[in-house]
Amino acid sequence: MTKVYFLGAGPGDPELITVKALRIIEKADVIIYADSLVNPEVCATARAGVEIYGSASLTLEEIVDIMVSSVQQGKTVARLHSGDPAIYGAIQEQMVALDKQGIDYEVIPGVSSLFAAAAMLRTELTLPDISQTVIITRMEGRTPVPGTQKLRELAAHRAALAIFLSTSLLEAVSAELLAAGYSPEDPVALVHRASWQDGQAFKLPLKDLASRAREMGINKQALVLAGDFLKGGRGRSKLYDGDFKRG
Repeated sequence: MTKVYFLGAGPGDPELITVKALRIIEKADVIIYADSLVNPEVCATARAGVEIYGSASLTLEEIVDIMVSSVQQGKTVARLHSGDPAIYGAIQEQMVALDKQGIDYEVIPGVSSLFAAAAMLRTELTLPDISQTVIITRMEGRTPVPGTQKLRELAAHRAALAIFLSTSLLEAVSAELLAAGYSPEDPVALVHRASWQDGQAFKLPLKDLASRAREMGINKQALVLAGDFLKGGRGRSKLYDGDFKRG
């Protein structure tokens, strides 16, 4: 039966896409992809004659209309989102609209830019005795943040902190981290276009975060990482300890 597939297109590198997502792209009749974020090379294996739409200039209603009319015509639709669609992918509103129309769909997970960023930094997010929690959040901008989820409140936990969609607000991000108890000298990371060929990853003191981004001309498509895990590991896990009993 034809339906809509919401695909995680990965962080940028066209090889960082799942085999399942790739197979769906190869058989799709219609492809809708977030052209402002997704590497167009992920569509390279599409069949000749496939309909391809960039969603950056489309409204929700226009996107849903394309999906609904295509499925009603017996076509398979691949809807590509950057990274993993469950993280800031805005797929819930699309699924609700498809439910109202009685259109079947499936979600295929993808590689988040968070994990591509950690790979570029050659770091682990969950270090023994340092960080066993990862918080994914964003700075409040045009999209509001619930009052109990303000950045300074979350940062106070000193967990591994991944701050999405906030590159244009780095002064405010820095102020929130300082208010949460971070030191101006504490290390943070700025990862621009993780896994893309022109991707860049920096570790730098918090006090230099905003100014360094300005100097580099980085004002979008970047991720900020913060937390004590960036200081490096000082212990070892129990997993490979000789005295650790395994199931």
